[in-house]
Amino acid sequence: MQLHDDLGQLTYCLNIHPTQSWEAVREALLGPVKRVRQNVCPEAPFGVGLRLSAQALEELRAPEARAELKEILARENYRVVTMNGFPFGPFHGIPVKQAVYQPDWKQRARLDYTCWLADLMVELGVAGDTLSLSTVPGTYKPLAEGAAPAMAENLLKAAAHCVKLARQTQVTIAIALEPEPHCFLETIDETIAFFRDYLYSDAAVARLSELTGLSPEASREALPRHLGVCYDVCHAAVEFEDPAASIEALRAAGVPIHKLQLSAALRVPRIDAAKRDALAPFCERTYLHQVVVSTAEGLVRYADLPEALADDARADGEEWRVHFHVPIFVDAIAPFETTQSFLVDILALHRQRPISQHLEVETYTWQVLPENLRTESVEAAISRELTWVERQLA
Repeated sequence: MQLHDDLGQLTYCLNIHPTQSWEAVREALLGPVKRVRQNVCPEAPFGVGLRLSAQALEELRAPEARAELKEILARENYRVVTMNGFPFGPFHGIPVKQAVYQPDWKQRARLDYTCWLADLMVELGVAGDTLSLSTVPGTYKPLAEGAAPAMAENLLKAAAHCVKLARQTQVTIAIALEPEPHCFLETIDETIAFFRDYLYSDAAVARLSELTGLSPEASREALPRHLGVCYDVCHAAVEFEDPAASIEALRAAGVPIHKLQLSAALRVPRIDAAKRDALAPFCERTYLHQVVVSTAEGLVRYADLPEALADDARADGEEWRVHFHVPIFVDAIAPFETTQSFLVDILALHRQRPISQHLEVETYTWQVLPENLRTESVEAAISRELTWVERQLA
């Protein structure tokens, strides 16, 4: 839905729902998405953040399936403003863990999948639109050694494809890499360095010119238009980033934030034995829940929550932040806190000076939250999250 004062489009990501097949996507659009729209935006157009797996995308190659998708969007007053191109395969009901990053940007399959998503997005847009497409942060960190040149080459090929689509349709697709704990792009500093050295460099300008026929000047202008960042607030908070400084660093480096994902993490201000025990129910089998610990010597990182809990070297009194997306409308989940205050700061910064035109709530973990935290329907909770964001920006 369109926010006031040019603060952008607010939506939520459909990766919250099982959307592995086109049939499941259809069911989501006609079921929970419709109920959320009726709750928060019954009259005006409702922006949606689509998530299509490789399977669903393949099924949508059929002309009749694409026609049905367009008909549903028109009939229900939906407008696709962004796409989550991060999870390629299944994202619900089975262990995902580090497989969520595969295929990564070293692989042709990731490039092809992203370009096919972009092809569909321009069909769903109208001339003059800029639509964002979030994607994996390169690769999983243990697989990143020496991978930067190959990943940059595939990302530049994806940007060249978006240049071609813009020429043909006047719809701009902005690919947004999403930094995440324990990934190739983890911190804001790492992200800026990769863009500076590989995606916006003189060599990158020359390569895009070669791929597209654009002049060097036009290529330099096109790169940030088609390659930027998805700033996930939960991820940044887990990394102990500074809200204002991290946003300003990206701006100073000329790296646009094409999508702002609104999310919050678990926060344990002072760990102790009782809180370790209380964290055990959050050790679930589906997703990675990376942990960053603030110690007197600096930050210590763990690939998953069970690994952090098993480390006997961890001392009482340290602050833990856990990559477990929690409802953004709560500031505490006893006996823990959340990183909601970080999100409040980001939204205040956005109100002062818009950070992105696409704001997307992404609490995809509803189905794996401990049972005592699932006291209302997913649609009701999502509606509360969207309403909470609107109030923060009022």
